[in-house]
Amino acid sequence: MRKDRQATVARAGASGVGRGLVALALSVSLAGCISLGSEAPPSLLTLTPTAEASAGAGASGAMSSAIMIAELESPAKLAVPRVPVQIDDANIAYLKEAFWVEQPSRLFRRLLGETIRARSGRLVLDSNEVVAPPKDIISGTLREFGYDVRSQSVIVRFDAVRSGTGDEVQTRRFESIVPGVAAEAAPVGDALNNAANDVAGQVADWIG
Repeated sequence: MRKDRQATVARAGASGVGRGLVALALSVSLAGCISLGSEAPPSLLTLTPTAEASAGAGASGAMSSAIMIAELESPAKLAVPRVPVQIDDANIAYLKEAFWVEQPSRLFRRLLGETIRARSGRLVLDSNEVVAPPKDIISGTLREFGYDVRSQSVIVRFDAVRSGTGDEVQTRRFESIVPGVAAEAAPVGDALNNAANDVAGQVADWIG
């Protein structure tokens, strides 16, 4: 009787091991079919300033002579680290395998600050660095920062707002268009970098 019970237990244990091996085999085979996370893109796009202060360069002065670059606004299509593609007047998509390291408005804001610093030599402050902001403040909205499939061009459009002493406010629209660009991540990224630098240079010249 004891031997029969032992044989039954042995068979149950063997069947349990068998079920475990089958479950393990299934999990291994499914691992090749199911992805628990998206794959990382081959590379990430960023903006590189063509006008950059040299190493060791600095600026100082009274707060009244400083300029601050505030956080920039942007429409919903630019609120993600992707390159929007304007298909027609009512439809947009996003360019395949084109990803920014962070949102375009943040990248452009730093590029703008670096360009103004390099061209003017002025003390440029970040809004996170000061308690009492200076009188001269640049803000605005990055309206366009993407690709237009109809004209095969990249477009950067920035509506700048400059707040001065008292109630004085100036606004101006800046734009740069680079035509003849293939709808691929690398050429579009290069063209957007060039266009962004062009717009930042225009804003720096406007500030003077």
